[in-house]
Amino acid sequence: MTFHAAGCANTTTMVAKHIMVLHLSPSLGEVAMCLPLLRCLSSAYPEARLTLVTTARFVPLFEELPQVAFITPELYGKHKGLSGLYQLVKTLKKLRPTHIADLHQSFRTQMLLTFFLPYIRIKKVGIDKGRAAKKRLTRPKAKTLVPLIPQIYRYAQVFERLGFPVSLEAHEFPPRPICPNIEALRLDKSRKWIGVAPFAAHNTKQYPLDLMQKVVAYLQQDHQVILFGYGRQERTQLDIWAKAYKHVANATSVYALGAELRLIAQLDLMIAMDSTNGHLAANYDVPVLSLWGATHPCLGFAPFGQPEKNNLTADRTQYPFLPTSVYGHKTRKGYQDAMRSIAPKTVIEKGLELLN
Repeated sequence: MTFHAAGCANTTTMVAKHIMVLHLSPSLGEVAMCLPLLRCLSSAYPEARLTLVTTARFVPLFEELPQVAFITPELYGKHKGLSGLYQLVKTLKKLRPTHIADLHQSFRTQMLLTFFLPYIRIKKVGIDKGRAAKKRLTRPKAKTLVPLIPQIYRYAQVFERLGFPVSLEAHEFPPRPICPNIEALRLDKSRKWIGVAPFAAHNTKQYPLDLMQKVVAYLQQDHQVILFGYGRQERTQLDIWAKAYKHVANATSVYALGAELRLIAQLDLMIAMDSTNGHLAANYDVPVLSLWGATHPCLGFAPFGQPEKNNLTADRTQYPFLPTSVYGHKTRKGYQDAMRSIAPKTVIEKGLELLN
């Protein structure tokens, strides 16, 4: 299902405008989803100043956009609590924004907008997350799935209401960045590169590792498989696969985020869950094969620009109450193994189809 935002506005009317974008989510994937939208915004309104208020470690996501400036609050330091947020507002006010876009709608961002209320000349718009519709699609009974507005179009709606309509259909991917130094990974440049990100924030949306190992073992016979994860524990688990198979390399914790993004941009395919790495790859026009368990792409969080055929979902004939959660943190009794209804053979065949 396709959703259309309005066409681009006349940029000559936007001179001297300063758009401040709030996105304080701790989720790298959620923040990454706004990159294509900010590309379109920067292209449509080159004279507008853009300031993104987000977590410091996410800044490398947007290094391709020189038009964007950053404010990185210390949410667990001097900007903690209401008094800290008030101090943050005092800093933000000095930047003299003319428009504020809240792309997160969390308690923190809502409080920031509340503190900005006295400044009536600043136009402020928050995202409509569609919580009621999402609740209906995750209620504990069988239901007919109706695709909701994708998250990135919800972002676009915020800017349209601010007076900055953009067309996501006009989005253009930038040239792929230069590959980082890959000597440590000993990658075979003569083979196609397949990224595999086998972990997710919640077990209910993580493909069972024993099944994913079968996928990796098969694909590495003719391709170079690169494993992605986060942290020491995930690296330790993936090191076992990297040592067991000749054409498998583990990139977990090898690179800083900026270099890891440049590596992801070189992939011919990414296999991921409903998780961060799918969004990171999609931002560079890499085909993404995504696997879904407790969640479902109809909720609006599928990777940007990927066709529906790239989504493999758990069997709803066997598990009719799916999806049980928007973010994967909730499930129901008997649904813990729902993702086992996606056979490794299905994943392999779909992956090879996307490669060719």
